[in-house]
Amino acid sequence: MEKALCYKEWIKTRYYYLLAILVSWGMTGYCILKINRAISLNGAPHLWEVMLSKDVVFIDLLTYMPVLTGILLAWVQFVPEMQQNRLKLTLHLPMSQYKTISIMLSFGIVLLLAGFASDILLLWFYLQKVFASELTARILLTALPWFTAGFAGYLLTAWVCLEPTWKCRILNIFISAAILRIFFLSSIPESYNRFLPILIIYTMLTLSFSLLSVSRFRAGKQD
Repeated sequence: MEKALCYKEWIKTRYYYLLAILVSWGMTGYCILKINRAISLNGAPHLWEVMLSKDVVFIDLLTYMPVLTGILLAWVQFVPEMQQNRLKLTLHLPMSQYKTISIMLSFGIVLLLAGFASDILLLWFYLQKVFASELTARILLTALPWFTAGFAGYLLTAWVCLEPTWKCRILNIFISAAILRIFFLSSIPESYNRFLPILIIYTMLTLSFSLLSVSRFRAGKQD
């Protein structure tokens, strides 16, 4: 049953996911090309100096890419469930409603994890060749909150989509926007290093929001 549910989710999301992967690889590749061009023009030592003196990480193009990827994935995955009344049928599968939704959300998280990990590996594979390990870590640690925001954006958008009433859905949108804003309060490299574990924990906790919306749906809450 779990495999059938995952296959259903893959059928819904496969075209968007493959497109999102290609776009993210393209943007990551573009950042790498920009760094490579700067090195060919000015030399690697000059870029090291710029990084340390001007707080530049050279991959700012990726700042909002993960969160947009997560938001759109949740939209593609859960809007059809609500608009076409599929959720009621899905929740009648021979397993608990919480397990059903958890599997659906876990499927999306795994897709994002695979995509984001590939972007980080592409960056690491290139950066460790041209930068010292400390500078490579500086760039990747600066990007980690952006990728964490991708998971938060996915889970919060799922929460909004699964909410059965528009009044609460609008409230959820404002709350979600406020939460996501936390991930982008500072543009200083590595400014989130100490706060990152807390961000990850709070992101994991947002999974429970969707379970609350599903409980409201099963209880018959509607406009």
